[in-house]
Amino acid sequence: MIYLALSIICSSLLMLIFKLFEKYKVDNLQAIVVNYFVASTLGFWVAGDAVNFSAIPSSNWFVNALVIGTLFIAIFNVMALTTQKVGISTATVANKMSVVIPVVAAVFLYNDSMPFLKIVGIVLAMLGVYLSSRNKGGSKVEREYLYLPLILFVSSGFLDTTLKYTQHWYLSESEMPVFVPTLFFIAGSLGFLFYLYRLLWKKEKFQWKSVVAGIGLGIPNYGSIYFLLKTLEIKGIESSVVFPVNNMGIVALSALSALLFFKEKLSPINWIGIVVAIAAIAIIAFS
Repeated sequence: MIYLALSIICSSLLMLIFKLFEKYKVDNLQAIVVNYFVASTLGFWVAGDAVNFSAIPSSNWFVNALVIGTLFIAIFNVMALTTQKVGISTATVANKMSVVIPVVAAVFLYNDSMPFLKIVGIVLAMLGVYLSSRNKGGSKVEREYLYLPLILFVSSGFLDTTLKYTQHWYLSESEMPVFVPTLFFIAGSLGFLFYLYRLLWKKEKFQWKSVVAGIGLGIPNYGSIYFLLKTLEIKGIESSVVFPVNNMGIVALSALSALLFFKEKLSPINWIGIVVAIAAIAIIAFS
């Protein structure tokens, strides 16, 4: 389970780095674009001699990579818009509760088992995510923007499902080191085109600090995806277990890290959510 632990740590680092973006007034899009190219470069460097750039477009997984890379950029923008229009709490819940989609899909696509105990664990997992993300008094959502959390929920779940589907049916173990950086390169290229539009037509200012921030974000971003896919490769560990444990671990570690490094106070209901999430992890893992 070392790969899963590393994926959770890398994903939690992303949350902490985003918090620093807010503190130092870093332009999110500029840093995100740089981050994708850094993660892509790192991945191709790790792959070394295994990379044959001319063969990538003809690979049987390339179309899937285009879809996933596009989802990376699209989900980021939907998440930002959801956060702005309906609040951080609702955006977090919609994003993390999407774990139910790949878990249910795994039952139909890969014949993953679904005993009663696992169902209880999944329900507790979603409850834990909701409680640990909930603000005091809840969050007020304007009716005209209610579609945003739904889009975020479906798109995030579709992303995780597509990653697993590609890994299961299209990727060999030797192709993994090339597949992951290709995803980031596609996402970075699409993001760069969007940023170029903003730079030329919206007259936005370029920030060198966003480049530095993007470099710091790119390393754990690469690790979060690479180690998650390595976890999915392990025989005997079902994806319907991996995704809930991964999401719960991120929620718990991010909350504790925010408390330690940024002194963010958690309400009693948030702590209850973290405890419920940990209990859900244990139930799912041992079911």
